[in-house]
Amino acid sequence: MEKKTTALLVVAAMAAAVQAEVVSADLVVYGSSPAAVSAAVKAVDMGLKPVVVSPEQHVGGLTVSGLGFTDSGNTASIGGLARQFYHRIYLAYQKPSAWRWERMEDFKAGGQGTKAIVHAEKTMWTFEPHAAERVFSAWLAEKGVSVRRGECLDREKGVKKADGRIVSITTLSGNTYRGRYYIDATYEGDLMAAAGVPYRVGRESCSEFGETWNGNQVGVLHHKHHFRDWKVSPYKVPGDPSSGLCALVDSSAPGVRGAGDRRVQAYCYRLCMTDDPRNRIPFEKPSGYDPARYELLARVYAQGYSETFAKFDRIANHKTDTNNHGPVNFDYLGGSYEWPEASYARRAELAREHRDYQMGLLYFLANDPSVPADVRRAMSKWGLAKDEFVDNGGWPYHIYVREGRRMVGAYVMTEHDCLGTPRHPAQGKPYGPVGMGSYSLDSHNVRRYVTAEGFVQNEGDIEVRPKRPYGIDYGAIIPRREACRNLLVPVALSATHTAFGSIRMEPVFMLLGESAATAAALAAEDGRAVQDVSYSALSARLRADGQILELCPAARTSRTR
Repeated sequence: MEKKTTALLVVAAMAAAVQAEVVSADLVVYGSSPAAVSAAVKAVDMGLKPVVVSPEQHVGGLTVSGLGFTDSGNTASIGGLARQFYHRIYLAYQKPSAWRWERMEDFKAGGQGTKAIVHAEKTMWTFEPHAAERVFSAWLAEKGVSVRRGECLDREKGVKKADGRIVSITTLSGNTYRGRYYIDATYEGDLMAAAGVPYRVGRESCSEFGETWNGNQVGVLHHKHHFRDWKVSPYKVPGDPSSGLCALVDSSAPGVRGAGDRRVQAYCYRLCMTDDPRNRIPFEKPSGYDPARYELLARVYAQGYSETFAKFDRIANHKTDTNNHGPVNFDYLGGSYEWPEASYARRAELAREHRDYQMGLLYFLANDPSVPADVRRAMSKWGLAKDEFVDNGGWPYHIYVREGRRMVGAYVMTEHDCLGTPRHPAQGKPYGPVGMGSYSLDSHNVRRYVTAEGFVQNEGDIEVRPKRPYGIDYGAIIPRREACRNLLVPVALSATHTAFGSIRMEPVFMLLGESAATAAALAAEDGRAVQDVSYSALSARLRADGQILELCPAARTSRTR
C-alpha cells in the first residue's frame, strides 16, 4: 500500500510539473488591491508588458468588496488614474440600467463631506461593489492586461533572488512568473516579506520617531467607538471578577501611554446591506451562535445607547456601505493580531471567525430581547443585498485588512509628515512626493480591556486631522537598497502605525500603484535599481500624467471627508 501511495504521489508531481507554466513579463504585479489594477494599467500606458498575479478571484480589493462610501479625504489631492476611476464610476451611473432598484433623481445621499455625485467634475465617490468590479475588469480588459486569478504566492520558497533582485516568484499552483520588476500590491505585504525585505507589525513606541499618536493609546477616546463615561462591568456576572471576563475583553493590564506593542487595529467586513425587500437576504443565525458574545452591547443599550444605525452609509439602489460604530460594533477586537504573518489556512480560519462574529451580531440586533424593541424592528428591515457578491451568498469577498505588515523602507512616513511637524532624523532622507494623502490619522481600536477602576473600555482608536494634504515620499514605497533593488511596495508601504492610519485609503493605494508602475518603467529604460530612479524625471512624468504632488493654498482648504 505504501509503494502504491508513493507511486501515485510521484505521478501527481510529474503531472503538476508538466502543467506548470513559466510566464514572463516586464512587470509582475502581485496582489488584488486597487493598487494592482492601477499599476497594471499604468504599466501598459508606459509601454511595459504587465501580468497581475492575484491571490483572489475578484480583483480590486476592498473597493470591490463593500467599501463603496469612499474614504476620500480632500478630493482635490486625488489625481491620475485614481481620479479616472471615479470618473468611470460616474459614467457607469449615468446609464439608466445602473439604477435597478432606485431612480437616480431620488438618490440624495452624500459622500464623506462631499456630494456622492459631483456633476461639475464628472466624478462619483460612492458606488455599489459590483459597479466597481465591472469598471476595474473593463479597464484591465481594455488595456489587454493578463490577470492570473487564484494564484497564491508560495511564501516559504516561492521567491528567487540573485544579486539583490527578485528573479522570479512561484505560486502554490507551481506556476512561475519572471519579471524585470515587481510590485507587491497586497494589503499584507506577502511578497515583500517573502523576498526578505524588513518590515514591522503593530505599533511603534512614540519615542522611536518622536510621535504623539502611536503606541498604546490608553485613555484616548476619539470618535464614538468607546464606552464613554458609562460604568460597564467587563465580567460575565457584573461586578464579579471570579465569573470571568465577557467575550473579547483582553486580560492584559492597561499599560503605559505611548508604549509600543504588536497589536494590530481591528478588522471587519464592510457589508453591503439593503432595506429594499425585493433585494434583501434576511440575517441568519450563524453556526455556533452564542448571544453571550454580545453581552456588553446589551449592557450598553441598558445605559441608553441609541446610535445603532449611525454608519449605515447610503450608496445607490437602496444599499449601504455599513461600517463599525459605537463601543461594541463590527470590529472583531484581537482577531487581527495574527493575520499579517499567518498562513493562508490560518487566515481562512480567522476570516470565518470574523464572519461568524458579524453575522451573530446582526442576528442579535434583529432578534435578542435585550435589544430595544425599536432597534429590533428597524434592524429586521435590513439584510444583505442579493445582487452583490452573488457567488458568496451576499457576503463580501475580502475582509478589511486595515493594516498588515509595513515595510521598513528607504524612507519612513510618520505623523510628522502628515501633520506638518519637523521630521525625525530616524525617518531617513526623503526623495520627494509621488502622491498625496489627506485623510485623518485613523486607527480603529486594537483591544478592549479592564480599567484600573474595574470597568470595560476600548483602546487604540485615534482620529487626528491633518491641517492640509501632505506628500507621500517615493522612499516610502521602495525598500532599502540592500534589501531589494527591483521591488516597489505601494500598499504595505514604509510608514509608522499612526501615519499609515491616514495613508491606508483605497484612493491613495490607487494613486501609489500608478506611481510605482511609473517608477518601474523609468527604471526599466536602462535596468537601474528602483532606488536610482531620477526623482526629477519621475515627478515630471507623474505631473504630466495628472498625478497631484502638491496643492495650491486654495485647494488645500477644500477638504472633503
